[in-house]
Amino acid sequence: MDTRMSENIEQGLSATEAARLLRQFGAIAVAETSESWLHGLAAKLWAPLPWMLEATILLELFLGHGPQALIISVLLMFNAVLGMTQEARAKDAVAALRQTLAVMASVRRDGRWMRIDASVLVPGDFVKLALGAVAPADIKLVAGSVLLDQSMLTGESLPVERKAGDLAYAGAMIRQGEATGVVVATGARTYFGKTASLVQDAHSVSGEQRAVLTVVRDLALVNGIIVLAMLVYAHAIGRTFNDSVPLLLTALLASIPVALPSTFTLAAALSARRLVRGSVLPTSLAAINEAATMSLLCVDKTGTLTQNALSIHSVVAFGGVAETAVLAAAASSEGGDPVDQVIIDAARVRGGAVPSTTNFQPFDPARKYAQARLADGDLLRKGALGALISVPLSAEQENARKRLTAAGCRVLAITRTNATTTILLGLLGLADPPRADAAGLITALRDLGVHVVMVTGDAPETAAVIAKAVGITGGVCDSAALETLASPDDYGVFAGVFPEQKFRLVKLFQRNGHVVGMCGDGTNDAPALRQAQMGIAVSSATDVAKAAAGLVLTSPGLAGILDAIREGRAAFQRIRTYTLSMVVRKIAFVLYLAVGLVITGHAVLTPLLMVLLLIVNDFLTMAITTDRALPSSQPLHWQIGRLIGEGGIYGLATLVYATLMLQIGRSFWRLPLVQIQTLSFLTLMLAIQANVYVIREERWFWSSAPSNWLGGATVAMVAFSLFVAGFGVVMAPLNWNILGIILGSVIFFTFLLGLLKPIVALLERQIL
Repeated sequence: MDTRMSENIEQGLSATEAARLLRQFGAIAVAETSESWLHGLAAKLWAPLPWMLEATILLELFLGHGPQALIISVLLMFNAVLGMTQEARAKDAVAALRQTLAVMASVRRDGRWMRIDASVLVPGDFVKLALGAVAPADIKLVAGSVLLDQSMLTGESLPVERKAGDLAYAGAMIRQGEATGVVVATGARTYFGKTASLVQDAHSVSGEQRAVLTVVRDLALVNGIIVLAMLVYAHAIGRTFNDSVPLLLTALLASIPVALPSTFTLAAALSARRLVRGSVLPTSLAAINEAATMSLLCVDKTGTLTQNALSIHSVVAFGGVAETAVLAAAASSEGGDPVDQVIIDAARVRGGAVPSTTNFQPFDPARKYAQARLADGDLLRKGALGALISVPLSAEQENARKRLTAAGCRVLAITRTNATTTILLGLLGLADPPRADAAGLITALRDLGVHVVMVTGDAPETAAVIAKAVGITGGVCDSAALETLASPDDYGVFAGVFPEQKFRLVKLFQRNGHVVGMCGDGTNDAPALRQAQMGIAVSSATDVAKAAAGLVLTSPGLAGILDAIREGRAAFQRIRTYTLSMVVRKIAFVLYLAVGLVITGHAVLTPLLMVLLLIVNDFLTMAITTDRALPSSQPLHWQIGRLIGEGGIYGLATLVYATLMLQIGRSFWRLPLVQIQTLSFLTLMLAIQANVYVIREERWFWSSAPSNWLGGATVAMVAFSLFVAGFGVVMAPLNWNILGIILGSVIFFTFLLGLLKPIVALLERQIL
């Protein structure tokens, strides 16, 4: 603090000086990164999958195929706008939640007190901290003393004492007392701000994104080799370059997952809508998908597993004094803070007669007790045991203190003092009890295959007690041990943990192969919330925690976590079905083009028919995102080898069926090339729909009915395909008798394909 700031502190800064310092140091609010809609759109279009579509658009334009390029461009923009819209809605909802946390400050400017927005405070401002207020900046106390609730910042469940010369952190709530002080840090320089800066550094990569890119890459590599072989074969049989261009373009279109980005975004958006109707606000679509794969959940203690509200855990009386009398004596020294209110409520419930007093002195952090004078002159005192009792405790008293401490309680002593003697009437054990739904949540998570650990800034003894109460098992690791910890899997509780350590702990779990979820409510949880694949902020969380999380619970309680996991796993099943059907399509389409070239010497599909096949099939198949799906009882993972292997089996079966129909068309019906192309279009269109219905169910495909949207999409697709093939729209027409035979053969093929399911399952078990 410079000399000018230190002069006449209690008179406050002048408006001119405050304006200068505000420009120098900036606002106290932690800066949020924002982007224009144009920048957001560019980000959606600059990714590996969009690149493939963009390359196709350029190729279509180069070859003069404007309509095809336009169609693919519309699909590309549809996916980008869909993702932007959903994320914008989530951000708006979080911004609305954040408005409830606006902080005002009482500051002395130009020699007078005024109320201003805390965001314009500057170092050197002289401020007042009153009961119930929130510290608007990091403040060095000059006069007075206060009890601060810092649970949202440090994880401490109980208020801490701060007096002249101590620091009060931005965001702490004043539970008792009053003080004045000087602002010493704002913005990113505050404890709050330094924690928030960790959030900017935290990031995790979506497992879904990695999986999809791997599938697309592998398919592109295999299909590229097939396309190259086709070009070599075409040249060998005397096809010119101009003749080979349509074949090349058709094969490239068959290799590109046109609707894949849109389908993934749409599936997550529909799941988000379902969650919002409950008690979960997704702020990141990726978090919904990660919920399906989450194998470990880190939960904070205070305000997450506990109620963040003190209660009477135990009352221990000594010397024949009744427990109700101990409570009544404690209630007589009323100071108006939360601890006093808890004791008063307990005394009323138990019916103790509170002694009348003639004089009361509230709790003083310096002396660590409150006192009240009785009519006979004796003093009733309530406070820290060490401050009230100077003589050694008896064995009975010491054992009682140890029991309360071991139970994770804050211990208060109640004494009565006359002119010569102080008598310890009893001890009160205060505790922050677990939430009513916490133990049930831990059990339900365990049943879903999710391991739960507690990560808290509170003391190890208190954390261990709460962990036992809610059913969290494993050893207790303190802050010092965490610094050198190589593997965290042996522990169930991590206590006394600082924000930087929570962040590091999440990374350690991730390094050990876990998909990590982090549930918390405080600013100290924000970096870990952002680093985790699935960050969950409870409804009472700070604005920084909500902004860092991928999911925000919008109502009290933790049931929303279970909803998110179940919905995430159901969404995973839908996405896997779509991805598997995509693998089948890419394998069957490209191989069919190669087989067709060998059989006929020509491209059995034109580029226009391939675009139509992709558009109609892919985007009607997107209705899978609405399908009924049962959530798995265990975390799900992308098993790429299994996915491609299963898709390969169904793809080869589809290839055999389509090739058989091609041979029938050539040899039995003696169709010309243009009608062979129509036959190929219709056969592949219907065969892929058959695959969808077989692979959507782990059981027989008739075991469950599809969703109304999926069933309707199939009816629409079949009707459209028969219409364009029968009336010759953009293709050569086929006889309606032939169309009926193709439709009947596809129904028979669907049942045969279903018989492959046990064989596929057997091969998977042998491979895995």
